[in-house]
Amino acid sequence: MPLGKLKPEMKLAVKIACSVLLLFNGIGAVYGGLSLITSPDGSSIGLALKWLKHSPFHNYLVPGIVLFVCNGLLSFFVFFRLMQNARSYPLLVIAQGVILTGWIVIEMVLMKTIHFFHIILGATGVLLFFGGYVLSAW
Repeated sequence: MPLGKLKPEMKLAVKIACSVLLLFNGIGAVYGGLSLITSPDGSSIGLALKWLKHSPFHNYLVPGIVLFVCNGLLSFFVFFRLMQNARSYPLLVIAQGVILTGWIVIEMVLMKTIHFFHIILGATGVLLFFGGYVLSAW
């Protein structure tokens, strides 16, 4: 069955799933980003500075700002556009999925480690991407 022929209930289910994922990412990124901005040594959320040794950063200030803006505030913006049923919201959901997945991949490469949260947030990014794709087909 082509995506355009799916039932309206299915579209609603995908929108709800994307909404939950956007809020999950947004709340976590705002909290994490603000924590890193206010405590650039990472101590407030248990991050060691040694994890930055293979990165261009000496502390978590810049990553915290990027996390706060690109995954926090932007997730909330996309969530509100989805709630408004804005014409562009499926593409915004796809973009947020790409941004989150890219963030996680870059973080794993720079930190040279994989943590359980990388898997959870990476999956969140992939699910957002595919959810936005399904929504764009309607």
